[in-house]
Amino acid sequence: MSYDLAVWDGDRPPDDHQAGSTYDELYERYLASNDVVMPPVPSITAYVEALVAQYPDDVDRRVVWASTPVLDEASGPLVYLAMSYSKAQEVSEYASALAREHGLICFDPQAERLRP
Repeated sequence: MSYDLAVWDGDRPPDDHQAGSTYDELYERYLASNDVVMPPVPSITAYVEALVAQYPDDVDRRVVWASTPVLDEASGPLVYLAMSYSKAQEVSEYASALAREHGLICFDPQAERLRP
């Protein structure tokens, strides 16, 4: 079981409903199809690098990350973060704050809401 966040580069949606629509569109375009794999944009790469500097995704990644190396979950302007539920509160708070520092949007797909 994992707790997931989506982080993307773009304009901040005005509300949770629009953020959900934007997330759905980005997910379908960049992650749902295995036909086209795009390298992450520089802002997403820098964000992921800063994130895994704090919460490494190498040997002990199963302790924090529920999926493959985090950068493998990035495509174009979007990264999908799947973290272990036991670390979700700590890691998601850090990931959300870091997204804000990097000028990125952080969205909780489970709650269908923007993270502050």
